[in-house]
Amino acid sequence: MDDIRDLKALQLDALREVENIGAGHAATALSQMTNRRIMITVPKISVSRLEEVAGLLGKPDEIVAAILLHMLGDLTGRTLLVFPENAARRLCDLLLSRPIGKTQEFGMLEQSSLKEAGNILCGAYMNALSSFMGMMLLPSVPSLVIDLSAAVLTSTYLNFGHDRDFVFCVETQFQFRAENELLQGHFLLMPDMASLRAILQAVRLT
Repeated sequence: MDDIRDLKALQLDALREVENIGAGHAATALSQMTNRRIMITVPKISVSRLEEVAGLLGKPDEIVAAILLHMLGDLTGRTLLVFPENAARRLCDLLLSRPIGKTQEFGMLEQSSLKEAGNILCGAYMNALSSFMGMMLLPSVPSLVIDLSAAVLTSTYLNFGHDRDFVFCVETQFQFRAENELLQGHFLLMPDMASLRAILQAVRLT
């Protein structure tokens, strides 16, 4: 198939609009979870091969918290929500109503809260894509890994095959108004080949 990194600006704009809608849903859900006013922006969306994504997320030797969900239904693949370690700690503080800086390790409670946040945020993006495509999408139970950025993307955790090497990477910024906190994360949409073709057909705009 053609290299999808050559998508035209108009096609990327269509995908960006889908992600903006998902971000709006995610902001609402996260606001309810943290009881804080939150704004979410999607400053950049890119299409890359899996091996190129590590450079987009930051330094490969930095610790990240990554929440993985399988995408089930009419479209299949995986979604990955990635936070730098410091952002993940601050998010735990907010989710667990702690003073900022209180979370020092990722115990069972912290891991559970991150999984729940990932489930809701990824679900918001999936719902937006589902509406855009007119198809049913269902998220799996989330799993969490905390490791080096490069290790997360190259490990068997993702278990990618040759037909799953293209990734839609959405850089997302979470602005918590009360604390003036800015947390940055990345949402990765990793469709399998059949779903990738369906998404591309939907944005061809021909």
